[in-house]
Parts: sequence; structure tokens; C-alpha cells
Amino acid sequence: MSPFISFEGIEGSGKTTQIQLLANRLENLGYDVLITREPGGCPIADQIRHILLHPDNGRLVPGAELLLYAAARAQHVTEVITPALEQNKIVLCDRYCDATLAYQGYARGLDMQLVQQLNDLAAGTCRPNLTLLLDMRPDQGLHRAQSRNAIASGPAEGRFELESLTFHSKVREGYLSLAQREPQRIKVIDAEGTQEQVAKRIWHTTSEFLTRSGSA
Repeated sequence: MSPFISFEGIEGSGKTTQIQLLANRLENLGYDVLITREPGGCPIADQIRHILLHPDNGRLVPGAELLLYAAARAQHVTEVITPALEQNKIVLCDRYCDATLAYQGYARGLDMQLVQQLNDLAAGTCRPNLTLLLDMRPDQGLHRAQSRNAIASGPAEGRFELESLTFHSKVREGYLSLAQREPQRIKVIDAEGTQEQVAKRIWHTTSEFLTRSGSA
């Protein structure tokens, strides 16, 4: 099957922009590419996304939050990601299982073994071959995200931007811990600088991966 590449990072790290830039570059080289996201990616999971990200749902408890992410992922994997990979499309996913470990595990303090078990249940064997972790200071990322939300015209999705800077610092620490545990899969990308500078770093890592995996 084609490569499965996930993008991870704190709020405001530029994932949505960079995933589109990478998709454009891959398509220009002749690759068939699917961009998707979590939570969401298909109608049922998108409805769960609305619950998870809407600012009015601040009373959502961590356990319910975790279960909703798992439910959305199970639907997304079965309906979207697995079929696309079977059709030899490169799948680029904005967040995946590592996000649940970083947010609900490291930052919320839920049992990491339980989080991993639910990830396993929801995702099965569908795992990224490469994860690009866009890393930046939490204060800078949070400022970016809050500024973006202030001018956004789509559905309200700012629940996590209401969390404290301490929470987002824990998320970042969680991501970096995961990268230390799996350095072959998770590649840390400096997300500070211009869009072009970050895109160049991402392409350097991605092109190396495609060559190494025989997908180039």
C-alpha cells in the first residue's frame, strides 16, 4: 500500500497549511494524494468533531472526550483511510493516534495504557509510516490559533484554545516524548519561520522517507 503520513503538533503550529503545501508538491510529482483530518474526515466523524471542538462543550469530561475520539477514529479508518491506502493513494492526515496520546494522555492525565488500548481498538493495524511533528513554543502557537479563530467564518472549533498555556505546554512535552520513543517514525520539524522555510524542512524529511521506502 501507499505511504500513510500524519501531521502532528500543538494548536497553531501550521499543520493545515503545511499539509496542503506538501499535497500540492506530491501531486505535481504525479502522486495520487488524499488529505484528511482528525477528528473528522467523514460525515459521522465530522459530527463527533463538532461535539469535541465546539467551545460551548467545556463541561466534556476527559473520559468522554477520549471515547469520542476513539469512536471518530474507528469510523474514519474504516470509511476513509484504509480504502484510500488500498487504492494506492498517499494519505496525509492532520492528526492521528499520537494526538490522543499527547492531549488525553500526557496533558489530561488519563492512563496512557488505556489511551493506547483505545487507539489500538480504533485504528487496528492502520498506522502512519511517517509522522511529521511540527514543533514550536506553546505561547506562539496558542497566539496564532486564537488569532485565526477570531477571524474564522466556519464552525466554531476553539474549545482547546481555551485551555491554559500549562495545558498546551504539557501537550508539547508529550509530543516530544513520543518522538524520543519512536525516532524512526516521528520526525520533529521546526515549525517557526516562514511558511516556505517550514515547507522546505518538511519536504527534505518527506523526500528522504519516500526514497528510503521505495516510494519515490
